[in-house]
Amino acid sequence: MAARVKRDDDAWMAPPPSRAFLPLLILAALLSAAIVLYAIGDWALAAGFAATVVTIAALLAWYRRLYPAQISDRDAVPDWTVARAAADASSMAIAVTDRGGRLVCASDLFGEWFAGYPSPPAVTADMVLTDNLTAAARAAWRDGEAKVEGIAHGALRLDIDIARTGRSEDYLLWRFTPVRQPSALDDVHRLLTGEAGRQLGEAGIMGVMIGGEGRIRAANGAFLLRAAGRIDANITGRDFAAHMRVDDKGRLFLAREESGGLPLRLLQVPLRRASQPGGMQNGAQDGPMLLLLIDEPAGGGGTSALSYIETLLSLLPFGLAMADRDGRVLFVNNAFARAAGLKGGDKPSYPGDLVVREDQAAVADAVRRFAVGPQMSGDIAVRMRDQPEEPIALSLAGVRGLGEAAVLLSLKDNSEESKLKRQVAQATKMQAIGQLAGGVAHDFNNILTAIIGHCDLMLMRHTPGDSDYDDIQQIKSNSNRAAGLTRQLLAFSRQQTLRPQVLQLPDIVADVSNLLKRLLGEKVKLDVSHGRNLGAVRADPGQLEQVIVNLAVNARDAMPEGGTLNIQTYGVPANKVRDMRQQILPVGDYTALRVSDTGLGIPPDILSKIFEPFFTTKELGKGTGLGLSTVYGIVKQSGGYIFAESELGRGASFVIYLPVYAGADADAEQAASRAKAPVKRSETWGTGTVLLVEDEDMVRAVAERALVRQGYKVLTASDGEQGLEVLAGGEKIDLLISDVVMPNMDGPSMVARARRNFPDLPVLFMSGYAEEQLRKSIDIANVAFLPKPFSVNQLAEAARDALGTVPAPE
Repeated sequence: MAARVKRDDDAWMAPPPSRAFLPLLILAALLSAAIVLYAIGDWALAAGFAATVVTIAALLAWYRRLYPAQISDRDAVPDWTVARAAADASSMAIAVTDRGGRLVCASDLFGEWFAGYPSPPAVTADMVLTDNLTAAARAAWRDGEAKVEGIAHGALRLDIDIARTGRSEDYLLWRFTPVRQPSALDDVHRLLTGEAGRQLGEAGIMGVMIGGEGRIRAANGAFLLRAAGRIDANITGRDFAAHMRVDDKGRLFLAREESGGLPLRLLQVPLRRASQPGGMQNGAQDGPMLLLLIDEPAGGGGTSALSYIETLLSLLPFGLAMADRDGRVLFVNNAFARAAGLKGGDKPSYPGDLVVREDQAAVADAVRRFAVGPQMSGDIAVRMRDQPEEPIALSLAGVRGLGEAAVLLSLKDNSEESKLKRQVAQATKMQAIGQLAGGVAHDFNNILTAIIGHCDLMLMRHTPGDSDYDDIQQIKSNSNRAAGLTRQLLAFSRQQTLRPQVLQLPDIVADVSNLLKRLLGEKVKLDVSHGRNLGAVRADPGQLEQVIVNLAVNARDAMPEGGTLNIQTYGVPANKVRDMRQQILPVGDYTALRVSDTGLGIPPDILSKIFEPFFTTKELGKGTGLGLSTVYGIVKQSGGYIFAESELGRGASFVIYLPVYAGADADAEQAASRAKAPVKRSETWGTGTVLLVEDEDMVRAVAERALVRQGYKVLTASDGEQGLEVLAGGEKIDLLISDVVMPNMDGPSMVARARRNFPDLPVLFMSGYAEEQLRKSIDIANVAFLPKPFSVNQLAEAARDALGTVPAPE
């Protein structure tokens, strides 16, 4: 597109003098003389002043005729041909528009990317993109500049910079810059043009990277010196074949060296683009390639050339190996050995020795296919012998002209990637197990509620010494043990009911120390130490005690011959957390609890599984495998983090980080928590009418009988809709006891509708789920909560306390 240049030759001529110039000059001289005469009263001085004015005006007029004025800056028209030439020299597409939105100048690259030279912002048919560019243009007129990043145009990704320009700032300059994507080709380019390329040249290896069209993209100094005569020669973009010649025997030479040159051996390494799929690529030789040229030794053998290639491969950061036509491994570089898990310079006899038995036949067959026939490359998925659970890609490429070497193998070191995959899989598995554990615990709590309730009712009819009393007591005891198991499941799944308080960790350790001494026995010594100025934390003290006890019991079992258990508390400020560079632990202030022992330690392969539920190394029947999973759940539900460290034969350490509580008045809240003492009342007899809403028949039956025995009149319903019907029946209800999760209509929805007509009705929710998990749904005024499973006495106490919360009439 030619730039349009507007030119007016008449604008360069001096304007003709005005006809009123002489009269105005005479009038100005007379006025000046009159003013001087009036002010001073001297005729001679007034006449001289008038003559001076006339003389200066005459000199200005004469100078203007000698040097006519050029056109003003305001009327000057830019020379767009110069601007367009400068734009074509740039690697970006450039366009200029005026205030009317017309395109006044554009580079050739702009026309290649946008056919027909459209006027920005309407460069594409995408209306959304056009609207974005229009808004950016308005911002540029207003603020002087604007930018739009990462727009997609065909195969391009462009950044667009818009700037107001021109002497009067009445133009917009549009710059379209392509965004380059990172590529393996860039790595090879840097390899050839950097220090590694120089070292290859010193070893006698010439390296060239060519594109699929056969043009040179990069070359090391050795090739430049021999192919072009100068190490600083610029041959980028030239045809590689133009620098080579082939004699009548089919030998390859550099064209510049003519008859005095040595024959060369050529090694071709196909470079797959990042966008190509990972499967077999028979046509990969049509893409970019890395060409390695080596002088053919006397006699034409390939053995010496192979040594040059081995030198090259040892320098490359990619995992590469070579095999012959029979599949025997000839060479592996250090990167390949690391990726394959080889130690001490070991070299396998065959590539199949690196993989599991099931994949050996596939690897051997692939090597044979790539060793004969046309040169091609591709990938196969294999499982390494040392890491059979993680399939990886083994790349193969056929090579020719290297004597015994026929196949080039590449193996990527993806240990970090595999580690991340395992961590993600582990986290997903733990989340799924947690959801399952929470659901099982909820259903099991309903069953245990019925069992424990019926046991309590039967015990009321029996006295110690009866034939059935001990059996009933044993059933209840086992049910309570099962209830403890469900609490551990809920703790692991972070769904148990917590009663958090603001507290100090040393106080919790002191409270549980006497119990620990009895649990540890005489062979294990307990050593407790505390840091200074520890920040307060907010957690459930009872659950923290369980955490310490579980960790201490595990440590005791790891020290069968005795040892020392160390419990330490200390502060971890934010700057120290930052220095730790821990990816999981956010930066902040923490109070830490470390529990360490001098026992046997934990093997590395087990360390990653210790927090999984039901995982245990103890003998069958000596552990449930829920101890550490319970610890993990309590710590995470309290907002903390736990890490395990171990060294075989030197013990293990568990470090818990709890965030420092930063409430509005942490000290006052902590003092209130200490001063608060539970008020227990033994009288559970009551009167009034209770509406019991429960969808589980067995739970509803035992709760109804328990409340009736305590003196209440009980009305029942199986879901929320029936509960509302009973409330609408006209009988006065003193207390509503309801399950939270029910079919058709749940408990919170029923209570919300009931409160419209009975705003002061006290409510007692009961559920097998944790209160914290249901907090959003049961966040209703004048509501109490009773977790399942519960005993008859616990239900009676909860009903009594709920009735006691009715606000007194004013």
